[in-house]
Amino acid sequence: MARRAKKTKTKQGRENRRARRVRALLPVLVGKAHQGLTRDVSASGAFFETDASYRVGSVVRFAINLETPWGPARFDYRGKIVRLEKHDGTLGVAVRFTDDDAQPQAARRRRRRR
Repeated sequence: MARRAKKTKTKQGRENRRARRVRALLPVLVGKAHQGLTRDVSASGAFFETDASYRVGSVVRFAINLETPWGPARFDYRGKIVRLEKHDGTLGVAVRFTDDDAQPQAARRRRRRR
C-alpha cells in the first residue's frame, strides 16, 4: 500500500524525501554477512532493520530478494545512510540510493553477454 512521504525537513528547512514510500517486508542481505528486513521502500531509498551496526553518512551495499512468477530476482543497491533508529535489539537504517542501475542480477548478466 502506497503512502505519502512524511514531511521531514533538514536543519536548512529542505524536504528530505523525494519519492512516495511503499510498505514492504522484504528480506535483505546487508554486506556479505548480515541479514535484515525492509519496512518500506521508494524509488529513492529504503528503510530496513538489521543486527549490523552502522554510522550515519556511511555507504552501504545491500540486496533485496524477491520471489516472482518467473523465479527469484535479486536487486543489488548501494546507498548512503541518512538516519538510524534503535529498535529492541535491532538497528533501523534509512538509506538513500546512490546509484541508478538497480536491476535484477539476472538482467545484468544478460546485458553484459551482448
